[in-house]
Amino acid sequence: MAQQAKLTVQTRTQVGRNAIKKVRKEGLIPGVIYGVGQEPINLEVNRRQLSTVLAHSSSENILLELEIVDGDNKRSSLAMIQEVQHHPIQRQILHVDFHAVSATEKITAEVPIETIGEPIGVKTNGGLLEHNLRDLEVECLPGDLPDRIEVDVTNLDINQSIHVKDLKLPPGVEAVMDGDLTVVAVSAARVEEEPTEALGATPAAPEVITAKKPEEGAGAAES
Repeated sequence: MAQQAKLTVQTRTQVGRNAIKKVRKEGLIPGVIYGVGQEPINLEVNRRQLSTVLAHSSSENILLELEIVDGDNKRSSLAMIQEVQHHPIQRQILHVDFHAVSATEKITAEVPIETIGEPIGVKTNGGLLEHNLRDLEVECLPGDLPDRIEVDVTNLDINQSIHVKDLKLPPGVEAVMDGDLTVVAVSAARVEEEPTEALGATPAAPEVITAKKPEEGAGAAES
């Protein structure tokens, strides 16, 4: 299942470029939480705590129990990390978006596909394993969301494949993609043939340029 962690955040009242710079200088990360039926709330997140959560995650799907502190008030919210923005060069976290979810309402998310084993068509017959799908879009309750979908490819031989409808998904998880889509396939190795000259072809003779013959008659006599 998707990793679940706890994280304490605080509401943020100041907005704008200068306010954002001030938040970052204090070792905090600006963020926002939004969801269906609720107004977005600006947040500030402890940089070290968020970095720890991300470092220990085995996938992009992280389910969080957020404790939102607003002055003397606290409330809990179940949320998923929707997007993390990084500096293009220094790679530090610049902003984080949280998506509030309900424990009793299904969500749609993309889950990475991971292959297990070495196909017999590759190991024994020299074929190639082709990955047609790297992620699978699924629908389930937040608590049932897997961090990955494992696909055993050990028994795949050349010209055999596994489709979405063949996947063994955890209980409560349904694929929302076309069942006939190919996930992985084993194909024969392609051998490129070197170009050869056509048999029996006669090379063209080189063109011979000769001096122009003098014209006959009066012109020839004058020359």
